[in-house]
Amino acid sequence: MAKIVIIYHTRTGTTKAMAEIIHKEIKNNNFEADIFPVESIKAKQLLDYDGIIIGSPTYYGTLAGPIKQFLDDSVAFHGKLDGKIGMAFSSSANIAGGNETTILSILEALLIHGMVIQGDFKGDHYGPVAIGKIDKRCEDNCRRMALRFIELIRKLA
Repeated sequence: MAKIVIIYHTRTGTTKAMAEIIHKEIKNNNFEADIFPVESIKAKQLLDYDGIIIGSPTYYGTLAGPIKQFLDDSVAFHGKLDGKIGMAFSSSANIAGGNETTILSILEALLIHGMVIQGDFKGDHYGPVAIGKIDKRCEDNCRRMALRFIELIRKLA
């Protein structure tokens, strides 16, 4: 069975709460999933997973420093994540607060690793976003992303 990891950074708890919603939905669908704050996982551990989901709050229109450092550390494993499945999510304080640019920054790194990324023609196109607090729209999009993620893993398995 495919192993999935959800990695996040949080200061206010919003990104952590999003990660927990995604984690719960994946587990509810009988997939093995681990969840870590970025400070509790090493880049080398990415090699142990088939699916990688990364979430970051938006700081100055881009990803948080600890997530950036984690992705920089993953360069040591360039080419070894090829074919794994990835997705991203983000939170920000307001509309046009940089959620999409944050997600795209994460996805750029995953794509450079050769990972498979799936957008969403419905919900939040690049990945779930929270604006301020988590609302029903955000919760629904986190669950939707989790379901689409495991569906993609099943298709590619």
